[in-house]
Amino acid sequence: MPLHTNRLIHETSPYLLQHAHNPVDWYPWGAEALQRARDEDKPILVSIGYAACHWCHVMERESFEDPSTADIMNRHFINIKIDREERPDLDHIYMDAVQAIAGNGGWPLNVFLTPEAKPFFGGTYFPPVRAFNRASWKEVLTNIAQSYRDRREEIRGQADQLTEHLQKSNAFGLGMVSAIDIPLEEKFTRQQLQLAKENVMKAADRQWGGFSRAPKFPQAFTIQFLLRYHHAYGDEEALSQARLSLDKMIMGGIYDQAGGGFARYSTDTEWLAPHFEKMAYDNALLVGVLSEAFQLTGDSRYADTIRHTIGFMEREMLSPEGGFYAALDADSEGVEGKFYTWTYDEAKALLGEDFELMADTWDISPGGNWEHVNILRLRQPLEALALRHGLTVEALETRIAHARKILMDARARRVRPQLDDKILLGWNALMNTALSKSYAALGDPRLLELARSNMEFLLSVFADSQKGGLFHTYKHGEAKYPGFLDDYASLVEALLSLQELSGEARYIHLAGRLTEHVLDNFSEEEGPFFYYTPAGQADVIVRKKEVYDGAIPSGNAVMAWNLHRLGILLNRADWRQRSVDMLDAMVQTAVRYPNSFGVWVNLLLEMVQGTMEIVVLGPGAADGARDLLKRYIPHRVFQFSEKVLEGFPLMEGKDPAGDTTWYLCRDYACRRPVKTLLELTQLIDRGEESS
Repeated sequence: MPLHTNRLIHETSPYLLQHAHNPVDWYPWGAEALQRARDEDKPILVSIGYAACHWCHVMERESFEDPSTADIMNRHFINIKIDREERPDLDHIYMDAVQAIAGNGGWPLNVFLTPEAKPFFGGTYFPPVRAFNRASWKEVLTNIAQSYRDRREEIRGQADQLTEHLQKSNAFGLGMVSAIDIPLEEKFTRQQLQLAKENVMKAADRQWGGFSRAPKFPQAFTIQFLLRYHHAYGDEEALSQARLSLDKMIMGGIYDQAGGGFARYSTDTEWLAPHFEKMAYDNALLVGVLSEAFQLTGDSRYADTIRHTIGFMEREMLSPEGGFYAALDADSEGVEGKFYTWTYDEAKALLGEDFELMADTWDISPGGNWEHVNILRLRQPLEALALRHGLTVEALETRIAHARKILMDARARRVRPQLDDKILLGWNALMNTALSKSYAALGDPRLLELARSNMEFLLSVFADSQKGGLFHTYKHGEAKYPGFLDDYASLVEALLSLQELSGEARYIHLAGRLTEHVLDNFSEEEGPFFYYTPAGQADVIVRKKEVYDGAIPSGNAVMAWNLHRLGILLNRADWRQRSVDMLDAMVQTAVRYPNSFGVWVNLLLEMVQGTMEIVVLGPGAADGARDLLKRYIPHRVFQFSEKVLEGFPLMEGKDPAGDTTWYLCRDYACRRPVKTLLELTQLIDRGEESS
């Protein structure tokens, strides 16, 4: 008997392919499904998830694989499956709708639409039988089908009202014109930054790090703000909380002690038990902030964690073509975390004479520290462990490295979690920026080459040669879906980071062209912000504007950064003003809720501090650049070249006269040129002391 398949069998998304053999008559989102809903006047069920989502798998096993449940779905609904990572625009819209309906959101996201794709009811996970104070999925389906049959006009009215609510909630910033007569130093102030920092600390967990109780997310942008705030103002409380957060994550189970890399979040306050899925973007953002922490503190633990995490990304997430895959599943063999956890007896048999030391190091016990198995974590810093066992830290690190290899060899024989092997432009751009930051911090030329090769891959496969612009996702030789704002914003940021390391002016030119494309195709009609989707996209009921810095940075926040820095590099006063206008519209909200708007408060800090313009010209420019990049100078733009490059205002009027020469400027007004990096750093230090 042939295995049943539905229309998803022709898709490339691993998440959609997981559902290709369900008895549910699934459609991908598209004209065919939407037209059938209109033709048959049937409600649409949209179910949204992603390949690494644990509860998505649970609901599939319990409901979507059940023939009797599928029969109800197929008779009464047009059923559409969406991979939220392929179509984040649709996920944003319908997540907002469900949050308005139910007061919460998450994945799987199940939302019911009219044939015109307007939402009227929804929720997240529904159990197969009534439980957790939730109706069963069959009850929900039956009730919705009956309501649509008997109260159709009432439901259409609810859908119209909810769609109008989504439109109105998206109207912020319209008609906002910056009060350009107010000086910048009065518009953005030290007092705002102080309040933002205080609001960050109100949510801080001062024992275990982070900024909430369980569940705990890494919040890299907030940690970055605290590091930069300390750097700007010498605030020790900010530095202490930033380091505590990083240290506790590195010691916890959210960090894979054996294989490297971070899971998406921790289910407890101590960072012990992660939701075991590993996402490319989390690891990119944490490598980036760890690079800043290492530059600022010189703590070797941060450098080691960067190397270990990038090693994981190269080993398990890098495609042969040079792009980074999206994610690794939380489950293997149907069990969450099975790939990553260890029984006491298993670890003892594997580690042999090193077992007692490693059991103490990694908290391995007979009863386990999580659901009768052991998640590896460090209960104490290595210094304390080494002292207790009469070892040097170096000797303990050698023993740990040996034990890691043994465990990784054993893990290699296990059934692996499913790999979500689509390659997303925006997430790869975040990783590219992280590679640039790690090269700047560590000086390892291999990291620069990895960033270069990844960038060339992105530029070659994601370009839309027919329509211009970029695609969003790539797999098996095919790029598809027009790029979203996040894709463009993160790629521009990556190009600007990479040009600082490589000295290649073409990256700046390309960043400028992509920014022009964003301005032409994503700008809202009146206000300063950008829509998430490009102009002309016909299959969304509202063009969303995303400003919230969630798991990944808001495209609007990153574009505000890009416009500010490109405005300096290309002398575009209009772009700098656009950046100011965007921040001006957001600053009160960002200061009040900095943990949700971390990229914005980092931009506020740069606006208050000012941006250093650093140029090095002459025969030793490349060597000088490598040395400069190791220094923690977060608020700067930087260019280097052996000779003056035409068309760049930071280089105009400068004559190194055959010597390597350093220039430090603000608003194109330069201090006297100096001949050594030491002299430049003295100028920087004097400027920082007076700021």
